[in-house]
Amino acid sequence: METTAYIILSVCAAATPLLLAALGELVVERSGVLNLGVEGMMIVGAVVAFGTAQVTGNAYLGLLAAVFAGAAFSLLFAFLTLTLATNQVATGLALTILGLGVSGIIGEDFVGQPGVKLTSISIPYLSEIPMVGPLLFAQNPLVYLSWALVAGVAWFLFRSRAGLTLRSVGDNHVSAHVLGIPVIRVRYLAVLFGGGCAGAGGAYLSLVYVSQWTEGMTAGRGWIALALVVFASWRPLRVLAGAYLFGAVTIAQFHAQALGIPIPAQFLTSLPYIATIVVLVLIASNRRLTMVNTPASLGKPFVPDR
Repeated sequence: METTAYIILSVCAAATPLLLAALGELVVERSGVLNLGVEGMMIVGAVVAFGTAQVTGNAYLGLLAAVFAGAAFSLLFAFLTLTLATNQVATGLALTILGLGVSGIIGEDFVGQPGVKLTSISIPYLSEIPMVGPLLFAQNPLVYLSWALVAGVAWFLFRSRAGLTLRSVGDNHVSAHVLGIPVIRVRYLAVLFGGGCAGAGGAYLSLVYVSQWTEGMTAGRGWIALALVVFASWRPLRVLAGAYLFGAVTIAQFHAQALGIPIPAQFLTSLPYIATIVVLVLIASNRRLTMVNTPASLGKPFVPDR
């Protein structure tokens, strides 16, 4: 039972940064914007969180700084793509490259230093319940935040007037504009939210998952988060399931190595990315499934009165 609980906790730890980043990107894409800069925003959030926590000694300040850093990076993307109407794919890729470079410069002095850990919250008595206690009542604050975000995003998109407005912008920005909806403003807010979530996902890596800074520590998680949104067909609850599925694949490689299974370590390390490719190929083969919830205006530039 203890081994099972440990494995589930490990899966939860591996899934949380993916879930945070993917939920933010889901809202962005529901507004009709395709931001491929998730990896860049995550890595900037990771280094800013670590550096702020290291300087102030407060991990919560580090988390807050990471959210602002991710939002600031996304604001640059929004200005270029929404105000200047640049190509969203090219701008997102440039943002990722920029983020990797900036994080390397900022984090140069932090390499090898012990970090300030964002400690878990333990609820008295409830956390002592066998099996269930550690899983539900002794988690990290960012794990609880990710669960709350799933419920919050689901309610916002499908139960609130503002969510309906955002989805209408993503489905047909021209009609939304004719009805008087401020398309650019709605998309700016969505992109800022996505950047903040990506920054929080990066903060989880440097403050919780490994509690240190190493260059390139996101290791492609931003790209997996992007794939998760498509895998989940733009549905928050499916993003939750997909994030934990990919988290399980990530953890499986470590347990396989520990058990001495005669599989090359390089293959085991590549399992999460192989799973990502397989999932995307399967989804692409079913065009009907792909088109069900895909925002019709996704990736299309919008310039008012043109």
